[in-house]
Amino acid sequence: MQAAFRGLLAGIAAGFSLAASAAAQQTHVVRLIVNQTKDEYRFEPATLTVHPNDLVVFRVASGAPHSVVFERAGLSPDVRGAFNAVMPGRSAELSSPLLTAAGDEYRMVVPRVPAGSYSFYCLPHRAYDMRGTLKVE
Repeated sequence: MQAAFRGLLAGIAAGFSLAASAAAQQTHVVRLIVNQTKDEYRFEPATLTVHPNDLVVFRVASGAPHSVVFERAGLSPDVRGAFNAVMPGRSAELSSPLLTAAGDEYRMVVPRVPAGSYSFYCLPHRAYDMRGTLKVE
C-alpha cells in the first residue's frame, strides 16, 4: 500500500513538473517588414530574448519574399546541428524555406544551445542589411 502511495505521489510530482515546463514555454512573434518608400527592411523586434523550447514565429507582414537564415560563422558543429534539427522544411543548412506572401509564417522551437547571441538575416534582403539576433538565455 505504501509503495502504491509513493508511486501516486511520484506521478503527481512528475505531472507538476511537466505542467511547469509546458507553462514555461513562450511564443514570440517576429514580423518581417519591408517599406520600400522609407527604405526599411527589418525584423520586428530585431533582437529577441528567448529560452530553449520557446516557440518563435516569423510572420511576413510586408515585402515578401523573405527567409530566415542563421549565420554559420562561429557556430560549432553541435550548435549548427541543433538549429538545423529544429528548422522544419529547411531550404539549406540553417535556412528556412522562402516565405512568399503576406501572412506566411515560419515556426521553430528554440534548441538547447549554449546561452548567447545567434545572428540571422533575410536572404532576399541581405543587401539591405535585414538582420536580427536571437539571444538565448
